[in-house]
Amino acid sequence: MKNYYIYIMASQKNGTLYVGVTGNLPQRIEAHKSHAVEGFTDKYNVTMLVYYELFNDIRDALAAEKRIKKWRREWKINMIEKVNPNWDDLSLQPGFMGV
Repeated sequence: MKNYYIYIMASQKNGTLYVGVTGNLPQRIEAHKSHAVEGFTDKYNVTMLVYYELFNDIRDALAAEKRIKKWRREWKINMIEKVNPNWDDLSLQPGFMGV
């Protein structure tokens, strides 16, 4: 069974936010951090993983991403702070995704 993730990246606490979806979270986060792809996250230095959620079905993950992208910024911040009140970069946590 394949896993899919929706994730939120930030430039800093309460900074610029980016919502995305991927089937390989560690690889995708590394691409953001290394600025491997030109675009929004590269332009605004959005490199901190502040939230992610696991899905077993890509359709559910895509629907969640679409829904969250439409949310007000305040709602996204509340969701982040519910699980990550200090806005830690979750990709730097020991044992992140087995890395």
